[in-house]
Amino acid sequence: MNPAPDIAGTDVRQKILASGRRTMGGKGFSAVGLNEVLTAAGVPKGSFYHYFGSKEAFGEALLQDYFDEYLAEMDQIFGSAGQNKAEQLERYFAAWMESQSFEDCQGKCLAVKLGAEVADLSPAMRAALRSGTAGIIERLTRAIEGGQADGSLASNGDAPALAQSLYQLWLGASIMVKIVRGPQPFENARLTTRQILHPSR
Repeated sequence: MNPAPDIAGTDVRQKILASGRRTMGGKGFSAVGLNEVLTAAGVPKGSFYHYFGSKEAFGEALLQDYFDEYLAEMDQIFGSAGQNKAEQLERYFAAWMESQSFEDCQGKCLAVKLGAEVADLSPAMRAALRSGTAGIIERLTRAIEGGQADGSLASNGDAPALAQSLYQLWLGASIMVKIVRGPQPFENARLTTRQILHPSR
């Protein structure tokens, strides 16, 4: 017989991760100490080391948890009935514009916020970033291939290359909106995306 899952332990771990996402999503990884994360979570310091061996291990788990949720949301968008792939892609990038705010993204822009910073700090965190972004590009690739197949996208370019280029375009736009403090980079990215994919509608 398998032991019953430790629901309380799972809740505490998720509470710490949620607190870390909010605080580090706003200030960055290096600028936030563990005490700040734990105080915001209302969890004693001893509990942290029960779940995470170090701040680096916490950062790795934080990114994995973020990407698990992000990829699940992508799967929901691209699996929705009643929309062709062009419409689903439009919906995905509209959601990107809404969540990657230049004001307060509430931890939803964690990959953008931490990407450049932690890639040079930690091989484990860089691996989590690489795995998560690969998952995003893979889903974009399948959506583009689906749009080419169902006729909703007129572009006949190489889907994996298009997906990678689009992800890089939107990642750059997410940084630029924080620099210019306005949505224009996203509007430019959306226009370029339509020019690249040529939605048929």
